[in-house]
Amino acid sequence: MGKKINKSERIENIVSSKQQEGKKIRIDNNSLTYSGSISVGELATALNIKASDIIKKYFFKGLMLTINSPLDDNIIAEICIENNLDFNKEEKISNDNFEDLFRIKENPGDLVERAPVVTVMGHVDHGKTTLIDAIRNSRLVDSEFGGISQEIGAYQKEINGKKITFIDTPGHEAFTAMRSRGASVTDIVVLIVAADDGVMPQTIEAIDHAKAANVPIIVAINKIDAPGANSEKVISELMKYNIIPEKYGGENIFCEISAKKNIGIDNLLENILLEAEMLELKANPNRYALGTVLEARLDKGEGPKATFLIQNGTLKVGDYVIVGTTYGKIRRMSDDLNRIVSEALPSTPVSVIGLNEVPVAGDRFVALSDEKIAKDIANFRKLKKDEENRKSSITTSITDEEGNEIKNINIIIKANSTGAAEAVKGSVLKLNIPGTKINIIRAFAGAITESDVLLANASKAIIYGFNVRPDANVRNKAIEEKVEIRLHRIIYALIEELEATLKGMRKKKEVEQYLGQAEVRQTFKASKIGTIAGCYVIDGEITSTSLIRVLRDGSEIYNGKLAGLRRFKDDVKEVKQGFECGISILNFNDIHEGDIIEAYKMIEEELD
Repeated sequence: MGKKINKSERIENIVSSKQQEGKKIRIDNNSLTYSGSISVGELATALNIKASDIIKKYFFKGLMLTINSPLDDNIIAEICIENNLDFNKEEKISNDNFEDLFRIKENPGDLVERAPVVTVMGHVDHGKTTLIDAIRNSRLVDSEFGGISQEIGAYQKEINGKKITFIDTPGHEAFTAMRSRGASVTDIVVLIVAADDGVMPQTIEAIDHAKAANVPIIVAINKIDAPGANSEKVISELMKYNIIPEKYGGENIFCEISAKKNIGIDNLLENILLEAEMLELKANPNRYALGTVLEARLDKGEGPKATFLIQNGTLKVGDYVIVGTTYGKIRRMSDDLNRIVSEALPSTPVSVIGLNEVPVAGDRFVALSDEKIAKDIANFRKLKKDEENRKSSITTSITDEEGNEIKNINIIIKANSTGAAEAVKGSVLKLNIPGTKINIIRAFAGAITESDVLLANASKAIIYGFNVRPDANVRNKAIEEKVEIRLHRIIYALIEELEATLKGMRKKKEVEQYLGQAEVRQTFKASKIGTIAGCYVIDGEITSTSLIRVLRDGSEIYNGKLAGLRRFKDDVKEVKQGFECGISILNFNDIHEGDIIEAYKMIEEELD
């Protein structure tokens, strides 16, 4: 029945869901996929056959159909088989069941072998990135701030004709959540432990993440060439955490390596491939792509940019994607060597451009053929999340167990990547200073904007920028709105500064500390400065940073700051009792002989 069409024609015969919202037909690789109910006319158009042929066929079977009649699944299946097509019905995509797209069962016959995804984990400075360098023959470690990885990196390497995808997760404790994400998308964990250092806190944490993800652990004992290296000590320590080498009857492969000197790397790679063979890792490349966002950031020249790990299907340039609360059309993809690619198969990490906003690292993505569906679902999810954020940001007066009021500090975090923003947020929330409470108003990737400044002003918040800087307009807006912007490049420094700020917010009272007085003996006029008072310090001292008040006949006539303090022609920091000096006062020129200039400063004292 009907003419047979070739594969290329089938691929192009797609009925857009724009014709009838909520309905979709597509043909890929001799398989028709549809959702919702479809009519005689829609199916005929997709198959490039006549609707009248379908109507006639089923008329003789006693079924009255018209071109707009909906077809049940049995009839659709029958017609597909007659036209040499497989068939598959997808559940209708809606805002509420979006997550169901990730749980579609695959036909075993559609699955093919895929590359293993290997996550390298371990304690800070145990050599994770150096190991990746040795495998890729690159120099990644040289570009890291503070000598540690602060983002997730994903790289692919071909070993003996087979590919392995590596994920390098940061080792510092601030990046716990990022390591947790790494374990959730991985097939095999390579736990790297320095032979001269042994098991450390983040080593244990990495073990916990790997066990929680139920993935096999291969141990790489690194730095075997270092002074004090002791592999047996490492093995003994790991056995306490039920990481037992095969030679002792356990299930874990142990490899001794030196990432720095490229010793034992080939053996490690061979064992990774062996473990992957045992896992029988498979995926279906002939379906829409889905996977996880490993990292995302705002690129000054290219806009929102994300690293996707394809976990199933094939992602192609031109596909529409939903990523959490964002969406977009894939305009460009590049691999880990920055080469432009047109498609990405399962287990492949790619950098993508085309999203409307910076997504959240850790969010899952799914590719669709219809932009409207992607946009509608993303907008629905965004509105829902915004509503949740508004509810959670409402603050009330808080007291501790003894009834003392707790001081709140509101913070906005902007970073160069979502992973960094998440790490800073996690570290900030760990701070525990008695009498204070931290509220994270916003923690996003991207440049500091005027919108952030306005939000900070409204919420009385401090803006912390991590590896981002505001432009001149934003700086001016911050000054205008009296908003503090504090910038950092190293996470340790940011946390230390915030901790100091919190400690400074303990309940205190501000008191005045008297410094000294100077009597005005003479006045001079200077065209560029104003009135200069020739003074004699009669008590204490006057400092260049003093706050001052001008007293006349015992009454205060002005309160402000010094504009200048001099002895003869030199600027000085202080003038003590018994010495003469020249004083100019900021924005005040009505100085008379006999006036007293009193210097003081404000200090804070703890309340009883």
